[in-house]
Amino acid sequence: MKNKTATIRQTATFDLRDLPNFHGKALAWAATFPLCTALNSNDYKKDNYHRYDQLIGVGEEVSIKAKRGESSFEQLKKWHEKEADWLFGYLSYDLKNEVEALSSNNKNVFQWPDMLFYQPSVVLAFEGEELVVHSLVLEPAEVVAKICEHIVIERGEAIVPPVIESGMTKEYYLESVAAVREHIIAGDIYEMNLCQEFFAENYEVDPLLLFRKLNAIAKAPFAIFFRWEDAYLCCASPERFIQKRKDLVISQPIKGTIARGGTEEEDVRLQQDLHVSIKDRAENVMIVDLVRNDFARSCQPGSVKVNELFAIYPFEQVSHMISTVSGLLREEVHFSEVLRNAFPMGSMTGAPKVMSMQLIERYEKCRRGLYSGAVGYITPDGDFDFNVVIRSILYDAVKKYLSFQVGGAIVFDSVPEKEYEECLLKAKGMLEVLGVKL
Repeated sequence: MKNKTATIRQTATFDLRDLPNFHGKALAWAATFPLCTALNSNDYKKDNYHRYDQLIGVGEEVSIKAKRGESSFEQLKKWHEKEADWLFGYLSYDLKNEVEALSSNNKNVFQWPDMLFYQPSVVLAFEGEELVVHSLVLEPAEVVAKICEHIVIERGEAIVPPVIESGMTKEYYLESVAAVREHIIAGDIYEMNLCQEFFAENYEVDPLLLFRKLNAIAKAPFAIFFRWEDAYLCCASPERFIQKRKDLVISQPIKGTIARGGTEEEDVRLQQDLHVSIKDRAENVMIVDLVRNDFARSCQPGSVKVNELFAIYPFEQVSHMISTVSGLLREEVHFSEVLRNAFPMGSMTGAPKVMSMQLIERYEKCRRGLYSGAVGYITPDGDFDFNVVIRSILYDAVKKYLSFQVGGAIVFDSVPEKEYEECLLKAKGMLEVLGVKL
């Protein structure tokens, strides 16, 4: 590792109007690298905080992985203080075992490192009609030329439907919801996120085609295509975990989901029903309080506030209840500490967080891994933006194993059958892409 205080990149700006079909070619070019991340906001108008329309990081100059006996967040801090350069990567849900005294022993097919960040050789930043290229290895104009020359290989538009199996039976899921309610009645927890896996074995599919179809259906503001060697993430997430810009941090937890209506009138009625739902408001406010507590560990006293409470955000297939929490960082708090103090996100765990995670391990059947973790980027000046990995398909091209997980918050008012129906509603986009009905 080079020992210097800042990494110097070659940077140039290009007019995207002079580069026809560049977005699609850039994604296809990026997917040829063994390590790549492509983030797409899909021009979602209700996200008032996004910085880039699209952001792509490819190539691996240096990688930082979780190591037993060494703090992952401290690794991030030390590396960035030396290099002050871009990083792309993820925090998997199972990094919880490092943050707290927890363990994970359930089924684990993918074997993702608990944390993986890498310094990309090339960063492509799309902002409006402009493309900014930040390169370590080539002149920016050479990078653009290579992308323009890249041949997009058409591998057929049809996806062969896989045989989908469930990681837990419907009966087991319903029994688990009832059991979690008993923990709530006993006072062990107030709320817990319970998830289940659906998977396919011996299945072959083009991961890039899978992502493109999923992205076209969902048009989510935190969509991500991520490749680590032969393992892929195709993500259509609507949720921001946490963003940092200078001394401002923002989190936007989701709790509360309802289907879109068939007509504008029905859609408005359904969104109003969600907005006044006592159950969904209870779920949402509990997680808002948890985020406020997490932020209080990093932020200036009195600066943590709720910018939005119970706001309704429409997406292609569902509407969500989303709240926005912000705070101003204390000067001495490093960005890596902000992430550690908030991880894993409350919307995917519960309250209290540690007890909820212990019960998640007890009742769920497989390790979450990258699912319900966070993927994003860190800038040279230490700003960052991370999503919550939900509405996502994971695929291992060597093991020929495809997986997606869905879940929801269990509270005292939860009805097991309705919670199961909500899981299937959240799975709708993935099932549609795969051409499968459950």
